[in-house]
Amino acid sequence: MSYKRLDPEDIVISDESVTSPSWTGNIVTLDTFFTSSTQAASTSGDYYLDVYQTGSTDDSAAVQFSLVYADKDGSGSVDLTSGVTGKSPSAISYGQYKALILSDKTATSQFTFGSVDTPYFYAINLERSRFKEKLLPGTFELKLTTGAGTITLKDNSTSVVTDTFTDAGRVYTVVSSSGADPSCVNQSGSYGSFYPDIGVILLNGQVMDATFADGGLLFGATRTANTDTSGSQLLFDAIKSGASFKLNSEETLSSNFVFVRARNSEFNYSQNPTILTGSGDLKYDVLVDTPRTYVTTVGLYNDTNDLLAVAKLSRPLLKNFTKEALIRVKLNY
Repeated sequence: MSYKRLDPEDIVISDESVTSPSWTGNIVTLDTFFTSSTQAASTSGDYYLDVYQTGSTDDSAAVQFSLVYADKDGSGSVDLTSGVTGKSPSAISYGQYKALILSDKTATSQFTFGSVDTPYFYAINLERSRFKEKLLPGTFELKLTTGAGTITLKDNSTSVVTDTFTDAGRVYTVVSSSGADPSCVNQSGSYGSFYPDIGVILLNGQVMDATFADGGLLFGATRTANTDTSGSQLLFDAIKSGASFKLNSEETLSSNFVFVRARNSEFNYSQNPTILTGSGDLKYDVLVDTPRTYVTTVGLYNDTNDLLAVAKLSRPLLKNFTKEALIRVKLNY
């Protein structure tokens, strides 16, 4: 076995951005949506609703995203205990998003959409493996339909000059690309917010419940204390009827490129014991002046000769005194 020390210039570090559809099977547009009746009927169903890409009973069904209804006052869901008014799953969910996203976490702070304080919202949480490192701004497109009303939502990342940051990373405004007012800046505020770095999309509850004329969809959420409004189900029904959800993920792959150079005078003699005599001489005299070897593997070692990585060539590479080789080894991490 022959060794050669690598020079600093033989190692190059590179970062590459890789994008792909967020959905299982690299589906560009997710157009079928299913929920689990078992999960919906369980305790977790009071807090969120998982959405799958297929209703199959085999292992092909995978969670794509989850839906949440959050209310600052705890309305729209049943109180956890009869003695504590307003302490319900919707209030707990609101507090969780406030802790995750808002810089101001005081008891009186609440979310603002389009400069309008909003006491409740609907949330879409991408399943962690679906958005990988982050979501790709500009690829979000969601069609919502209720009755005769349809709105196609997207993020405004392509039209902003400077990104806005929160404790949860970048944030963009959710706007409409269909017939409704693009930004829906009225008494109810904007459509919502898009947080690509944590895989969360918040939809303004007041706008979703507004009339078609005001750019809403008449979700009809009942904001009554100690009453289950099934907010997650309302959003699911609109998504299912719209039957179109596009979103890409983005991740940065760091790579080490190691350039292994075999000059014409190097790696020409094999150390395979089958070509040596008992005294260590070559069995075949022709190999003394005109050796021929075939490179099949490159091993990368540290200074103590510990094998760290192995690169296999797709086919053996002929090497002799008349040939040089440059082998590029790519290590992804």
